[in-house]
Amino acid sequence: MINKKIKKDGFFLIAEAGINHNGNLDKAFKLVDSAKSSGATAIKFQTYKTEKRVSRSNPAFNILKKCELDFHSFEKLKKYCDKKKIIFFSTPFDKESVDFLTKIKVKLFKISSFDTSNNELIDHVISKKIPTIISTGLSSLKEIKNILKKFNLKKIETHLLHCISTYPNKEENSILSNIQYLKEKFNCDVGLSDHTNNIKTSIYSYLLGARIFEKHFKLSNTDRCVDASVSITPKQMKQLANELYNIPKILGTPKFGVRGDEKNAVIFKRKRIYEQS
Repeated sequence: MINKKIKKDGFFLIAEAGINHNGNLDKAFKLVDSAKSSGATAIKFQTYKTEKRVSRSNPAFNILKKCELDFHSFEKLKKYCDKKKIIFFSTPFDKESVDFLTKIKVKLFKISSFDTSNNELIDHVISKKIPTIISTGLSSLKEIKNILKKFNLKKIETHLLHCISTYPNKEENSILSNIQYLKEKFNCDVGLSDHTNNIKTSIYSYLLGARIFEKHFKLSNTDRCVDASVSITPKQMKQLANELYNIPKILGTPKFGVRGDEKNAVIFKRKRIYEQS
């Protein structure tokens, strides 16, 4: 599914809306509109029951509860995305959310970096046999190997995203060399889930072979959303989409001799030193 989109467009760009809607469905619709107009291939949310995601004593409980959307809201969002012709998918954090997302016919699942060792959740996602993207933040090579093995045994389309689970992350801490390492180690596609608030690392990642890019997304620089510090604006998303379209043109294909506009420089090509009398 993702491979087909990459073959067609050259990349798969995900606007990670996450919980940046702050629990407001109207704002979630605006994020969809903005992601579509900004050139994103897909928009991703987070589907969960707060009580099943963290304990009540967890400092994040109240924030997550405030940002929780019910299943009916996600059903509306899925239909809206279909209408707008942008791919809707989500990160489920419990079995009920996995079942619900399957019911509304999502084309993709996402496994969070925080759940790469959560076998209960992973096994339930695998049972649905739906293509899945896996973030690798906080994960050891053994954990990545184990989760890939589970998906590969069931022959499910799977993609890894290199990720640094720091919010926000500094460009110099991005360890982008992991992309090539993981590609060679596991012989699979590896993209980038990026938590910097710029687009430079995504562009560098393309040059390292990444074709899937996930960027947290907000409506504007004044948007008081939960993940504002790690999110990019529609203007930045549009710039990233344009850059990703242009990179293959800039890289080109190997060619030697007199090339294109070099024809105008042929008069200066020499085979000897001239001596003026």
